[in-house]
Amino acid sequence: MPCGEDWLSHPLGIVQGFFAQNGVNPDWEKKVIEYFKEKLKENNAPKWVPSLNEVPLHYLKPNSFVKFRCMIQDMFDPEFYMGVYETVNRNTKARVLHFGKYRDVAECGPQQEVDLNSPRTTTLERQTFYCVPVPGESTWVKEAYVNANQARVSPSTSYTPSRHKRSYEDDEDMDLQPHKQKEQHAGARQAGSVGGLQWCGEPKRLETEASAGQQLNFLNLSSPFDLNFPLPGEKGPACLVKVYEDWDCFKVNDVLELYGVLSVDPVLSILNNDERDASSLLDPMECADTAEEQRVHSPPASLVPRIHVVLAQKLQHINPLLPACLNKEESKTFVSGFMSELSPVRAELLGFLTHALLGDSLAAEYLILHLISTVYSRRDVLPLGKFTVNLSGCPRNSTFTEHLYRIIQHLVPASFRLQMTIENMNHLKFIPHKDYTANRLVSGLLQLPSNTSLVIDETLLEQGQLDTPGVHNVTALSNLITWQKVDYDFSYHQMEFPCNINVFITSEGRSLLPADCQIHLQPQLIPPNMEEYTDSLLSAVLPSVLNKFRIYLTLLRFLDYSISDEITKAVEDDFVEMRKNDPQSITADDLHQLLIVARFLSLSAGQTTLSRERWLRAKQLESLRRTRLQQQKCVNGNEL
Repeated sequence: MPCGEDWLSHPLGIVQGFFAQNGVNPDWEKKVIEYFKEKLKENNAPKWVPSLNEVPLHYLKPNSFVKFRCMIQDMFDPEFYMGVYETVNRNTKARVLHFGKYRDVAECGPQQEVDLNSPRTTTLERQTFYCVPVPGESTWVKEAYVNANQARVSPSTSYTPSRHKRSYEDDEDMDLQPHKQKEQHAGARQAGSVGGLQWCGEPKRLETEASAGQQLNFLNLSSPFDLNFPLPGEKGPACLVKVYEDWDCFKVNDVLELYGVLSVDPVLSILNNDERDASSLLDPMECADTAEEQRVHSPPASLVPRIHVVLAQKLQHINPLLPACLNKEESKTFVSGFMSELSPVRAELLGFLTHALLGDSLAAEYLILHLISTVYSRRDVLPLGKFTVNLSGCPRNSTFTEHLYRIIQHLVPASFRLQMTIENMNHLKFIPHKDYTANRLVSGLLQLPSNTSLVIDETLLEQGQLDTPGVHNVTALSNLITWQKVDYDFSYHQMEFPCNINVFITSEGRSLLPADCQIHLQPQLIPPNMEEYTDSLLSAVLPSVLNKFRIYLTLLRFLDYSISDEITKAVEDDFVEMRKNDPQSITADDLHQLLIVARFLSLSAGQTTLSRERWLRAKQLESLRRTRLQQQKCVNGNEL
């Protein structure tokens, strides 16, 4: 355990110490960040920090130091807060200076009040992100993070007993009760908000009342609060994340690891209520925020906690088996060690996927190339490196895709299987859209972080009519595959969000969607029971070997790759020869496809430059794939 638990359980005390030493000199803020950076370098300290991903909210102590692995789902407008403010003792007139950073509620004692006219008060700005757990995160990833976390937590005593038996999953489904009588919260009338920082005249009384009434619905609405997860069935906390430094570095859909101060002060719900009560007395034209916007931007802290960020970093990946940052010097030993044993890992993975694809080793080769593919650059609008694979010849209306997806889930850190039925295409929300009433981005299925594996199951498609939303959804999928972008709907215009999603399509005939590569499945065996077959396949592979597969597929995405001038010249000469022999069948697009296959084939063998041998192997694979397609006949009108 890291020595000195105060920084974990009482981080604001540490901040107070630096503030007291340095006064209004802004250097104190840098010293706070440096202090926590150094603490996190000690003795595996990050493993001792409780995580909102693994620990239910009611087990976490308010104002403690926590971490959160998340995706930025939305960015709210910046808000002002009192960076420094002064309180005055009503009796002695003594003045005390306080800091407002990392806080939602201003600190003032029973006889103190905030001097709003003090010349020493400074107003600063912070950014608020609405963050959700990483969409589609695999079970093995969650379990690995849970097992690595060594934080000791117990139910927080600052909540009422009824709270101890509920976690945030229950909160999501909970019907919030109507607001109680206004007289009960007379003390809250002395509360107010200045520049984003709440302050109160009678904090002890307010906290007690808030605890008793924290299940109140702060807007008299019976509908449960929508946590805005992009994918259906997701669990976990959503958080309002307050960022103080370098927020321009972050954008929507970035995956972050945050460290900061947890704020779940129940006073916030009461204060927000009273603000709404007061605003209802004003001229509606003068009231900037709608009730719906206040509801979304200030949800109950018990349901959507706040994190005041001390440290934040963008994650290259979420695979817990690899170092977080592969570019750092200390990670190079890990990378070089793994690369030295790459060849047997690839051979075992190829065998494993061949079994998963019913004995088809050629399809398994292409699946490996697909799983390590990534957009490495963009030339104008063209995303380079995307490698969407369409596996045709899959049994119609069978559970084959479902069980193949189970295999993929065991290998990649984040994934989602989209069942392409008429009903789903017509009714699911694919494209995020801006809700101007609530002033928020309402999520959709395609709001996914980079390197998510999206498996589209087209074998379930039946006859039927696509309505207008269905046509828009198909168009959105096509744009995602072709251009690696999603056009978010902002009503009056569309905003283009580039993405890097690995799309794998299973279909009976050729897919209705565009694909970079079509491979026709040729099963060597037909298991009588796919579920039993998949279970036995997964149980036969050792956990240590499975972990090597997981490291392999994540690590190879981040390797640099180049082609020497000599090989470039040889490839050009080879292409000219192929054009001479068969000018009709070899085009510039075919050359591009060959180069992509050769790139990922080289990387799959741990080679960061193209060799003559890999180029010839790429040509061989492509020749086998094309021959197989030509041997197939038309199925249901789809030309293969």
